[in-house]
Amino acid sequence: MFRKPAVPTITNGSYVQGQSNGRLPSMDSKEPVREEKVVLKKKVTLLRGISIIIGTIIGAGIFISPKGILENTGSVGMSLVVWTVCGILSLFGALCYAELGTCIKKSGGHYTYILEAFGPLPAFVRVWVELLIIRPAATAVISLAFGRHILEPLFMQCEIPDLAIKFITAVGITVVMVLNSMSVSWSARLQIFLTFCKLVAILIIIVPGVMQLIKGEIQHFKKAFEGTNTSVMGLPLAFYSGMYAYSGWFYLNFVTEEVENPEKNIPLAIGISMVTVTVGYVLTNIAYFTTISPEELLSSNAVAVTFAEQLMGRFSLAVPIFVALSCFGSMNGGIFAVSRMFYVASREGHLPEILSMIHVRKHTPLPAVIVLHPLTMIMLFTSELEDLLNFLSFARWLFIGLAVAGLIYLRYKRPDMPRPFKVPLFIPALFSFTCLFMAALSLGSDPLNTGIGFVITLTGVPAYYLFIVWDKKPKWFRKIVDRITLTLQIILEVVPAEDGQKS
Repeated sequence: MFRKPAVPTITNGSYVQGQSNGRLPSMDSKEPVREEKVVLKKKVTLLRGISIIIGTIIGAGIFISPKGILENTGSVGMSLVVWTVCGILSLFGALCYAELGTCIKKSGGHYTYILEAFGPLPAFVRVWVELLIIRPAATAVISLAFGRHILEPLFMQCEIPDLAIKFITAVGITVVMVLNSMSVSWSARLQIFLTFCKLVAILIIIVPGVMQLIKGEIQHFKKAFEGTNTSVMGLPLAFYSGMYAYSGWFYLNFVTEEVENPEKNIPLAIGISMVTVTVGYVLTNIAYFTTISPEELLSSNAVAVTFAEQLMGRFSLAVPIFVALSCFGSMNGGIFAVSRMFYVASREGHLPEILSMIHVRKHTPLPAVIVLHPLTMIMLFTSELEDLLNFLSFARWLFIGLAVAGLIYLRYKRPDMPRPFKVPLFIPALFSFTCLFMAALSLGSDPLNTGIGFVITLTGVPAYYLFIVWDKKPKWFRKIVDRITLTLQIILEVVPAEDGQKS
């Protein structure tokens, strides 16, 4: 088991909330040990909760996904329908997570809910595929959008070199992870500021679009459904693009233990955020089509920039900056939230113990944050990222569908569980069916990438039995693991935290 160290991890001292009066373990220390607490503080208010959700949802999706959705729907009208339906479906999913977050008051999101409903094996597979593929791929995709847009004003007349994009992207990823390692408060404050920037960027597109409608620029809405592609193979990919653009509504549930008054603030934050984002997304896409033809949108690598260039003149230089800030906010929110999943999984014994440790002074889950850095860099510099959207969506929505199905199962398995917020049963039924149906159809619409995702997901099963169930590992192996853990603990200045609830 990863969670049970043979070597003492804390020497005499007191590591309590807001204090760090003790000292870190010594490699040669023979003093008796006494464990104290280091905790993650409840610093996520309602405003910060809203900023986590909106700030993570509104990233590159609204600036990248319009192309994918139009490509797979074939018409302006159907693309707007998909945007609307994806918003409603995401709201349904978010409401389900509001119930789960108020009745299971643990951080960890999908992982925790699957663990509570279905046990350790599927929960381990979930965090396994998140660590290996989903989060590094998602971070790489959004970070590349950040790198491209931050360089856009410098390369207006020529193509941006790929190496320059990847270099700036790598710098951006590093900055986000350092920031999340240094301070929870500063990460949250930055997220609020970046959320404001995102909403400004959306308004910069919506307001001129509304003015265009007032002027009668509706030529692209005539015969809006002409050429609609309703094939079984095309629509799942369109919905994947749409759901990707809305993904992020679940991130507040990853930090439940750090939310003030979660019974009230989680449902409120989710409801306010989802209504705001859905209305903003639909209006943004309408604004695009007041100025850009479907053909121009499909040929553009940066839809928002193309829109601004045609309508705003020199002010269009500001748009890629706002888009880059939007992507940066999505990176920050994603890393902030997902690191808590790794932290909780380690606490439950499903990841190495070092990932459940907290910095003695800064009170951040530093190891759980930085573990993603090398994996994301490998993904960034070795993978072809164009197809990663469908690839990571398969695994992501498969497990989200399973987590929401767990809500239905818990209604019958644990009917007496307190549920401060409760949704009608048809909502989780419809949402979980939609997620699982889309995941199944994706194997036919994009068999290569989704097939790879499926195979990597399955590798979590033997990994579970090898790393978790098999407890007769050789003594030399245990000693090496314990020595590595102790060394990292001293280097990173982290100690175990025992403040969470265990299953």
